[in-house]
Amino acid sequence: MDMKSRLYKYLTIAGLLLCSPALMAQVAEEVPTMDSGNTAWIIVATILVMLMTIPGLAFFYGGLVRQKNVLSIMMQCLALTAVLSIEWIIYGYSAVFGTGLVESPLGTVIGGFDKLFLHGITLDTLNPLGGNIPEILFVLFQCMFAVITPALIIGAFAERIKFSGFLLFSVLWAMLVYNPMAHWVWGGGWMGAMGALDFAGGTVVHINAGVSALVMALLLGKRKGYSENGHPITPHNIPFVVIGTALLWLGWFGFNAGSGLAADGLAANAFLVTHLATAVAATAWAALDWIINRKPNVVGVCTGAVAGLVAITPAAGSVDAFGSVFIGLFSAIVCFIFVAYLKPRFKYDDSLDAFGVHGVGGFVGAILTGVFATQFVTGEGNAQGALYGDWHQLGVQLIVNVAAIVFAAMMTFILFKIVDRCVGLRVSNKEEAIGLDISQHGEIAYSEGE
Repeated sequence: MDMKSRLYKYLTIAGLLLCSPALMAQVAEEVPTMDSGNTAWIIVATILVMLMTIPGLAFFYGGLVRQKNVLSIMMQCLALTAVLSIEWIIYGYSAVFGTGLVESPLGTVIGGFDKLFLHGITLDTLNPLGGNIPEILFVLFQCMFAVITPALIIGAFAERIKFSGFLLFSVLWAMLVYNPMAHWVWGGGWMGAMGALDFAGGTVVHINAGVSALVMALLLGKRKGYSENGHPITPHNIPFVVIGTALLWLGWFGFNAGSGLAADGLAANAFLVTHLATAVAATAWAALDWIINRKPNVVGVCTGAVAGLVAITPAAGSVDAFGSVFIGLFSAIVCFIFVAYLKPRFKYDDSLDAFGVHGVGGFVGAILTGVFATQFVTGEGNAQGALYGDWHQLGVQLIVNVAAIVFAAMMTFILFKIVDRCVGLRVSNKEEAIGLDISQHGEIAYSEGE
């Protein structure tokens, strides 16, 4: 085609578009454009999720340990935020959301290697999973999930793990446990294909981390000075715990309400049910403490609030206010039983109740999602729970989450043995006695006289 013919063709197309507003509208509809409102909201949500790890989790866990170990907790949270962000950009995002193996049977297990170092993602690339937001923003939003998940495990082995062993284990766990699970549920893997409902990470984040936390606590053994009756070691700074809880509560709105990737009614509902379930769980835990132990305590309210946040996470995109109340209530009761009764009964040292709150709360929320999911939220013709007549969804939730428990436990056991053989995981008795702040980092949180 010569230059004159090309010019005639382009002028003809331009004339048709100018003369036909309907045709122009149709063309505009067919070409997705970036949504500035959704983009702005997910930027804010990403910041909120980052706040959950630093400083939220750092303060929450840091306040619960003894004074000689507070900096070790904060250092672990800081280190994971830095190191796992690098891992995610280089490899993790591609392993979870890549499409290089989509035509292969392996595609149900791993995303692929086509997006290593974010290959092929430009400033104008729209997120293929929706929201009309830049894919680079989705990368960073999901990065914060990849950071906080292994950070939750810190609560199980606090006050007795070598920093070098911790770092190596966490990187391997992120690559070999978190990334596969995230792909299975969110990236086109077999769990998502089964129809599993996990809006913001009940399976991927909390069950995955909580079960791994229990395995780590059992394999590492108890802290020196841990009471044989299983009573917790006294926290050194409860105001830190309150600050951490408040930051987690705040950040969780980005965690849950941001997971729909849009500033719309679904985000508003996720925001509401997250807050309501948390409020119910915190109140229920306080009531249990008041009835059983005669006094409601601050740490109990904080623990109850986190249990509610955990449990509503998988359900935030599929339940209404009615369902969130029951999820908050049941999560508080079940997690309270595990923390106050079963842990002392079986005498395992889950230092900061990572399993009792995250593992148990995540499982409760994931299963109750299969009960309380409603088409009032998911939309007509979409998933609903057993309460509304769909028992199949409850069966899917049970299968998927039991499989997640088995996978997380098995892989964590293997990684523990490998890392322990390579660099060691538990500090010496002397290092544990003087505290990890000094023995691992050469620092103290408070000077003499404070």
